[in-house]
Amino acid sequence: MSNSAITLLSVLGVAIIAALCVVAGYYLWQLLRLRQAQRAQLDKLAAESKAQRERVNTSIQVIAASVGREDLTLTEASIRISVLLDSLGVTDEVREEYSAFYQLRDATAHIPILEQWNKLPLAERRKFEKERLKHEQTYSAFILAAAERIRGQTF
Repeated sequence: MSNSAITLLSVLGVAIIAALCVVAGYYLWQLLRLRQAQRAQLDKLAAESKAQRERVNTSIQVIAASVGREDLTLTEASIRISVLLDSLGVTDEVREEYSAFYQLRDATAHIPILEQWNKLPLAERRKFEKERLKHEQTYSAFILAAAERIRGQTF
């Protein structure tokens, strides 16, 4: 093989290696951009998640502060707080600590609400109202104590 052929093959080899380096550099740059975009998206999701948790925690505090006043019934407060705690994915220990909310919610779960409540005959509404009040009386002290303990807590 002549020197000119070896030189030509060497130049061709260098050109191929240079082209592969350019392609590899391009893909590396694209990967870097993709990772930056993913990091930015994860940061945005984390910020949104934190803001949502803060809103839910604020809602729990507002509801807990209204327990014992005539703003809403103990049943409604229990339903709302238990749903909000569940939406935060609290631990079993937290659920146990505030089990009064869950117990009253479960005891009154069969009572219709919203549209279904409005469709009930008056006699049936009174029956359910009497039952709800009985359950609230049973759980009242526990609900008031749980509401006092939950005030100022962040989950």
